[in-house]
Amino acid sequence: MKPFIIIAEDEPAVSELLRYNLEAQGYETAIARDGDEALLLIEERTPDLILLDWMLPRVSGIEICRRVRSRTDLANLPIIMLTAKTEEADRVRGLEMGADDYVTKPFSTNELIARVKAVLRRIRPALVHDMIHVGDISIDRTTHSVTRNGQHIHLGPTEFRLLEYFAQHPKRVFSREQLLDGVWGSDVYVEARTVDVHVGRLRKALMSEGGDNPIRTVRSAGYSLRGS
Repeated sequence: MKPFIIIAEDEPAVSELLRYNLEAQGYETAIARDGDEALLLIEERTPDLILLDWMLPRVSGIEICRRVRSRTDLANLPIIMLTAKTEEADRVRGLEMGADDYVTKPFSTNELIARVKAVLRRIRPALVHDMIHVGDISIDRTTHSVTRNGQHIHLGPTEFRLLEYFAQHPKRVFSREQLLDGVWGSDVYVEARTVDVHVGRLRKALMSEGGDNPIRTVRSAGYSLRGS
């Protein structure tokens, strides 16, 4: 069963970005646009974690945190506060009210997801899944190992990151520029041709024990990882 996360955030662009990235990581999500809706969602179905904006309309995030912590049945519910407040006193207040972690806007999506995993690993370790499965390919993100049809596949660090990126969005076609930004980072200069080289290495490694070619080349568009 997928871990269930409530995203209590009134900025649509932020909440949709979080939903997209969390669901790509294998989480189930629900969005609350204000404090009343967040409380209603919690009553309808207890989440495994709440991403809680401090400045929610109607009922503030800090008040929701207080109410959650006052209930014995929700006392261990993980809460990560999201806020534009940067003063140390505000961070301390949020933690004292019972938040498990505190993330200041603007934030890195990758960092936030890492914090979600860290909190779940600490509080509810059974919920943390660092495996991605696409067809007959399995990626263990904890040990940085890959198998295909049960056979271990040796990959270099760049090929592993490339496969991991593909696997988060199976069947989606990525241009070379998108892969450069997603795998190498926008602050690193790498020639587009480098993508072709590493895709070739990844494809060769994944086919080393037999099997069909799992990476599709789309003419004039880019590459994609075939789904199941």
